[in-house]
Amino acid sequence: MIFKVTYQPAKFDAPTRENTESLYVEASDIVIARRLVEQNTPYNIEFIQPLEGNHLEYEQKDPNFKITEFNV
Repeated sequence: MIFKVTYQPAKFDAPTRENTESLYVEASDIVIARRLVEQNTPYNIEFIQPLEGNHLEYEQKDPNFKITEFNV
């Protein structure tokens, strides 16, 4: 399953809408997705959302859509 992870670039930044960024990660469940991002980035995770169906198709149309892969 593909998950959209919204985050702040630095671990201790207070969430600010203007600084929120996102990445896409493929994982078997939301717990694994969170673990992958936490262990491989300095990001402050705000929200993790599963993408499927029409929502996934919509996100894939964005030119910045790219699944982030971590070397584990």
